[in-house]
Amino acid sequence: MIIKRKLPHGEELINPLGIGTASLYQAAEDEIKATFDLAIEKGINFFDLAAGGSSVFKPLGEAMKGRREQVFLQLHLGAVYDEAGEYGWSRNLTKIKDTFAKEMAALQTDYVDFLFLHCIDEIEDYEDLKGEGILDFALELQKQGIAHHLGFSSHTPKTAERILQDGNFGIMMFSINPAYDYELGEDEYGIGTIKERKALFALAEKLGVAISVMKPFHGGKLLRSDTSPFQKELSAYQCLAYALDRPGVIAVVPGVRNRDDLVQLLGFIDCSEEAKDYAPALANIKKVADIASCVYCDHCLPCPAGLDIGLINKYYDLARIGDKLAASHYEKLSKHASDCLQCGHCDSRCPFKVKQTVRMKAIQGYFGK
Repeated sequence: MIIKRKLPHGEELINPLGIGTASLYQAAEDEIKATFDLAIEKGINFFDLAAGGSSVFKPLGEAMKGRREQVFLQLHLGAVYDEAGEYGWSRNLTKIKDTFAKEMAALQTDYVDFLFLHCIDEIEDYEDLKGEGILDFALELQKQGIAHHLGFSSHTPKTAERILQDGNFGIMMFSINPAYDYELGEDEYGIGTIKERKALFALAEKLGVAISVMKPFHGGKLLRSDTSPFQKELSAYQCLAYALDRPGVIAVVPGVRNRDDLVQLLGFIDCSEEAKDYAPALANIKKVADIASCVYCDHCLPCPAGLDIGLINKYYDLARIGDKLAASHYEKLSKHASDCLQCGHCDSRCPFKVKQTVRMKAIQGYFGK
């Protein structure tokens, strides 16, 4: 049984098992709505709407009809979508305002529970958001009652700590999983040292800033023994329990692709304490050469050459560990690693410092195309 958690500076009671939509947008519209319907019926009330596609907004709006007060939405200023509905991000205030208006219309709501400044990984990002008037826009929406709470998303402890000190935000979205919180000598899987990450979580708790958790499975790598940094795989339930045990965490938002994925996640609600116990799996750590690895988060998009960088990386990683279908899936992509312009656009935007220009050459060599 899961006990709802209270927002530190509010009365909202949040189910700590939330849902992310970064993969759900690829399903058919009726499946998207059915997934949202099932989630709400089962008591899930926290939904993150970043890094997917625009196709999730209308089905969620339909699913919320007559029960909007049961649902808490996490919406991101800076996550934008092209004409095909593909996710990207922007610091252009006009585009952000237009996207926000379209999202609210599709959701059929006149307020958003948690309004985020999207993907602030460097202090320069934060200064840009302020300089472009995006923070002021968010503050004005809060003043008008359209945004109930303001937040921000980040992957960088030092940057997040600096933003928290401004006092404008009551919630932040941060990447938490066992791999990111472990280090091997001077090597880290996540950005920042263990000490920096622990200090950030402690500061958030001290200030009463809630944390919603992204990337609890390390891009799925923790769920397989051959890709996990530990010598054995962790279950999804172990990863969820780990994130929810961190200080200040109010909810974790794993992605789902459809109802089948959701049903599996719902098993976490009533599973045994033994099934959630992650300690045995963390006893051994193996060193790997490729510390900076793609977790398919798509923060590098849109690619100037039109590459689906996350999928290209995923099929490459799967093929290398013996997935026989991965190569054929790669072949069916409209753009391949050989189409990379080597412009460095993705390198500059990756929150995990992956050199995709180098990866694309390796992937091209591996697949021969």
